[in-house]
Amino acid sequence: MKQVMPLAAAVLLLAACNGTPPSTSTNSMTSAGSTEPAADNIATPATGVTTATPTAAASASPVPTTAGVDVKKWAGRWIGVEGTYLNVTSTGANTASLEMQYDLDNKGTYPATVTPEGLRFTRGGETLLLRPSDGDATGLKWLAGKKNCLTVKSGEGYCRA
Repeated sequence: MKQVMPLAAAVLLLAACNGTPPSTSTNSMTSAGSTEPAADNIATPATGVTTATPTAAASASPVPTTAGVDVKKWAGRWIGVEGTYLNVTSTGANTASLEMQYDLDNKGTYPATVTPEGLRFTRGGETLLLRPSDGDATGLKWLAGKKNCLTVKSGEGYCRA
C-alpha cells in the first residue's frame, strides 16, 4: 500500500499539470476489429492536445528495432592495442558472438544481443555495450585518429585499418 500511494500521487500531479483529469478507460474494440480510444480518452481541442486514433497495425506488439547496428558490417577481426583483438560473428537475426582478448591476461567468447545502441554482452558479471566509435573515443593513444572503431569502455576499443 505504501508503494501505491506515491504512484497515485504522481499520476494525479501529472494529470493536474496536463489540465485534463486522468482517465481510467481503455481503448474500445470497433466492429471492424481495430481499436480506438474510448470517447472520454480523447483530448478536446480546448486543451491544445490532439490524439490520433491508433490502427490495428499500431496496436500490434512492437517489433524491436536494431537500426544503426549491422552485425554483417561489424563481422570479422578488429585490432586493439598490445595484442588485444575482437572477432565479431553473427549468430542469428539479433545475436552475435564476441571472441576477444581484452587485456594482456584475459580472453573469452561472449554471446551478444543486437540493440539500437550496439552489441550488449555480459563479461565477468558486468553488462557491457560494444558500440561504434572512432579511435579518439577509445581513450587509447595508439588508436587515436582512426575512424572505424568499436568501443566497450574507455581504455578498451578495437579498430580496423
